[in-house]
Amino acid sequence: MDKIFDNTQVAFSLKSDTELDRAYFLFKMIDSEPLVRIGTAVTNFALKAHLPVEGLIRASVFDHFCGGISEEDCLPVMEKMFTKGVCSVLDYSVEGKEEEIEFDAAMKKTLKIIEFAKEKDAIPFAVFKPTGFGRFDLYTKVGEKQALNFEEHAEWDRVVARYEAVCKLAQERNVPLLIDAEESWMQDAADELVTQMMRKHNKEKAIVFNTLQMYRWDRLDYLKKLHEQAKSEGFYIGMKLVRGAYMEKENKRAEENGYKTPICATKAASDENYDAAVAYMVEHIDKMAIFAGTHNELSSYKLMELMKSKGLSSNDQRIWFGQLYGMSDNISYNLAANGYNVAKYLPFGPVRDVMPYLIRRAEENTSVAGQTSRELMLIKKERERRKV
Repeated sequence: MDKIFDNTQVAFSLKSDTELDRAYFLFKMIDSEPLVRIGTAVTNFALKAHLPVEGLIRASVFDHFCGGISEEDCLPVMEKMFTKGVCSVLDYSVEGKEEEIEFDAAMKKTLKIIEFAKEKDAIPFAVFKPTGFGRFDLYTKVGEKQALNFEEHAEWDRVVARYEAVCKLAQERNVPLLIDAEESWMQDAADELVTQMMRKHNKEKAIVFNTLQMYRWDRLDYLKKLHEQAKSEGFYIGMKLVRGAYMEKENKRAEENGYKTPICATKAASDENYDAAVAYMVEHIDKMAIFAGTHNELSSYKLMELMKSKGLSSNDQRIWFGQLYGMSDNISYNLAANGYNVAKYLPFGPVRDVMPYLIRRAEENTSVAGQTSRELMLIKKERERRKV
């Protein structure tokens, strides 16, 4: 297969020289673990002390990795990307909330995004995080089959009602809905709830999508068991496949609590697991739909090859490639230029509330070997091409 991901002219066609310089500066900073640690500490302090730093954050890291502070604010970014065939997944990236009023607000935001997506071809999916709709500790308790008291039962019923409201509207509006994955010790409850929604709303096609973090060694078996359930009960499976986002936290908790880590022993094992899940889903694409969330070029090529070998068109609506806004433009824009379905996760929300997401993003980039250096190499290559 032709190696398409080195074409920096296509990758950065929407970036001005100034934006390209900013990207180079940001990834240079992220490439240094001490700088990320110091920057994170300083930013957290400045925000807690209510220092006037939001303008600086907005002009640098926020605008590179986020679409704006509201859905409407994201429109120019979305429309610009769509001119190159790259779609957007509007991701309300406000994390760490614990109050019922905030969970209801997140649900309303998701309902609004579904309505928004129905009207715009540039938005093929809606998305939410499980902990956007309910407390982390409540998911953990439900997943571990602990007894709930009266108040907790009522609280969990409200979580289920929020899922039902957004999944029902997604089905009515024919807008596929991605539900993100989080830490393993709360994920069982989320998985069970998402499966309930699939059984109810995926009777004719995949509308509700769960997420599998394939750095977990148990996820391929989980997918195969779910497939058996889907066959016997007559529903479609929608699945976003990613490698994962909580590795250090997962390993640390497993060590502290004396249980086997859910994370694969090596990066190679995670890669193998991811590619095996993709292959399994393509093999059963008649009853499945894939959102392949990956910044890995080799995995992207493998999926392209699989599609070709199965005689699937590049724009088969059951298969989408996804990357995060501000990263891996060489994959996103070159895939789109070659006719594949591509959607960028486009985070948005108030600057102060989105900072936990941005900090996690910077820490992940620092810990993923080769990711940041690859970004820097491509940006450098494009800057040199433009000078010539």
